[in-house]
Amino acid sequence: MSTGLTINRQNGNVPKSVAGKDHVSGLIAYLLSTEVPEAFKTAPVQGVSTIDKAEQLGITADAKAAWSIRVLHYQLSEIFRVNKGITLYLGIFAKPDTHTFAEIKTMQHYALGEIRQIGIWDGTTALTPQNIVAIQKVTDGLDEENAPLSVVYAPKVADYKKLPANLAAGQSRVSVCIAQDGGGTGAALFAHTDNSTRASVSAVGVMLATMSLAAVHQCIAWVKKFPSGISQPALSDGVLVRDIDKAELAKLDTGRYCFLITHVGIAGSYWNDSHNMDLPTSDYAAIENVRTMDKAVRGIRVYVTPELGGNVYIDPVTGKMQPYTVEHLQSTANIALEEMEKAGELSGYSAEIDPEQNVGSTSEVEIVIKNVAVAVARKIRVKIGYVKTV
Repeated sequence: MSTGLTINRQNGNVPKSVAGKDHVSGLIAYLLSTEVPEAFKTAPVQGVSTIDKAEQLGITADAKAAWSIRVLHYQLSEIFRVNKGITLYLGIFAKPDTHTFAEIKTMQHYALGEIRQIGIWDGTTALTPQNIVAIQKVTDGLDEENAPLSVVYAPKVADYKKLPANLAAGQSRVSVCIAQDGGGTGAALFAHTDNSTRASVSAVGVMLATMSLAAVHQCIAWVKKFPSGISQPALSDGVLVRDIDKAELAKLDTGRYCFLITHVGIAGSYWNDSHNMDLPTSDYAAIENVRTMDKAVRGIRVYVTPELGGNVYIDPVTGKMQPYTVEHLQSTANIALEEMEKAGELSGYSAEIDPEQNVGSTSEVEIVIKNVAVAVARKIRVKIGYVKTV
């Protein structure tokens, strides 16, 4: 035939839309000043919704690009692979001589406080307790500004056996990712001749995206829901997980590091846990505990703030707060928690107000809120044996 019409369907990489704000995330990359793309020299923070957008901004996988730029392209590709609906802010900054991690605050301010989790690729900087403390300090400041978030930090790991064993000391908003792809693009980047200093590539993109994909109460180590997509897991020094003794992996887990593991009989790899650098006895020792409480606090603030400056009626005989005033304030504080319970993010909740508070003298109403968390089955014990009958 001499004529005809051919139509080829294309993937236009149209950004997907996801309800809510739990998926809003940020990624920070510290590069040499000479490696920062032109587009980020005057505007270090930008919204990046697709890998096509990143490539338009000069972040490519091309061999001509700087090695760190190729690593950043890989991290972004992994993020969009795991969660196509993520809302992502990207910040590229020249690596400072001494870290203060003020760039986290810069990112959150740019996003008007909407970022819920930030990943940091710092693959040329060795892990130090000082840096963990510095990150927590910045996040504490943001919490005071009513813009709380969690951070996944991916530093350089030269030898997993030399990682500090006692970093956890109350840094509930900082998780340390020491995972890496041991068989795919991540492995190729790590082994490339351009990586002469053996900087860590890390799987921080996968971890960040998994957090953004998970509901706030869900553990990223949930095997059924959150496979990593990495078939051959390694640590950030390039050592394959399969070549590491189980006792050594247990030490890393006890040290509260996040890495990828395999499960016998199940294909693929999965996160060992949702650790942060808080003490294991803390109520906030897991990422999901922090994210859930952050969501509750944000929601309560939305509904209770309009009550500021409002009237509180007092019973003229008893001097107590009127029951209808107490009920109104309790109901208002409960709205966000009720929404979370319906979404399965809380097991239960209550907001309580002592009616005998002397609001007339103090002009202050104290509301006590109690949340019942959703538990996580980190271990399952099965008993099996033969019996005569069942």
